[in-house]
This record gives sequence, structure tokens and C-alpha cells, in this order.
Amino acid sequence: MRRLTSALLLACCLAGCSTSPDAEPTPQNTQPTRTTPTTTQPEGPPPAPEPVADGPCPYLESAFVAEANGQRATKVRISADKPHPACFFYRADGNVQLTVRVYVGTAKNAKALVDEAAPIDSSNPASAPAGWKGGSKGGDKGSVYAVAKEGTAVIVTTNQAQSIKARRVTEKAIATLGL
Repeated sequence: MRRLTSALLLACCLAGCSTSPDAEPTPQNTQPTRTTPTTTQPEGPPPAPEPVADGPCPYLESAFVAEANGQRATKVRISADKPHPACFFYRADGNVQLTVRVYVGTAKNAKALVDEAAPIDSSNPASAPAGWKGGSKGGDKGSVYAVAKEGTAVIVTTNQAQSIKARRVTEKAIATLGL
């Protein structure tokens, strides 16, 4: 009797575990999970900075810029760029006389910014301070001195014809920031 009860119990358990032919199998999620890559930095160099607040410039004094560029700086504005804002120095008539842009990011973007500001085919080679490379050019409508080193670029534009003035400001900005 004991064997019969055990056999019936076992049969009932097995019957409860099996599926009937009419039962549909539980669907399995066989599709791979898709992940969207996150980008911490946009492709390509950032757009030109815009002044968003009144200064001062955290790495250049107005008195130095006035002396180096030959014009009194009556107003300074800065951009929202991080870690170093671009600085815009204005002359008495309200026009920008000198702009300093410091980019810190990828070497590819730093070089692209320098090439955009002082294209290799239309500018003179620039290599000051030591270890920095780029271009400079001057003319009646102003001048530019743009150099890069690894992932950093410094670009100075001025309303003065001589690029030596932009070079001097570039060297001072690099030294002050410890780049």
C-alpha cells in the first residue's frame, strides 16, 4: 500500500511539471540589449567663443594688453568656456581690439582650431614659445598668432597689423596659465 501511495504521489508530481501540447512556451528575450554610446566631448573643434559677461580676464591684465597692443583697453568681457574663458578686450570706440582664446581638449581639435585661425597655406610658421607650433599672419585688417601643443591651443587676434603684438600676448597667456 505504501508503494502504491508513493507511486501515485510521484505520478501526480510529474504530471504537474509537464506541459500539455496546447500550452505555449514562455517567450525568451533573445534580442541583444542595445546600448547607446555616450560622448563626453563633441566631435570636431568647438564653435568660436562669444562674450557673455563683463571681465576681468583671469589670466591677462588689461594694462599688459594695452601696452602690448598699443591701445588702451576700456572694457573686458569673457566667454563661458571652461577651464579658461576667452577674453575680449575693447577699445574706446566699443570695438574689440584683441581676443584671446585658450582651448584645452584633444590634440586633433587643438590643431584644427590653429589651422582654422592661421591656415598653413596662407600664414607664416609660428613656434614660440618653445614646444608650441602653429601660424601667424598680419595685415591691414589685423593679425593672428595661433599655436598648439598637445591638446591645448592659444589663439590671439588683434586689430593691429603686426603679428608680433599677438605673439607677445600669446606668450604671456601661456606663461601665466602655466601651459
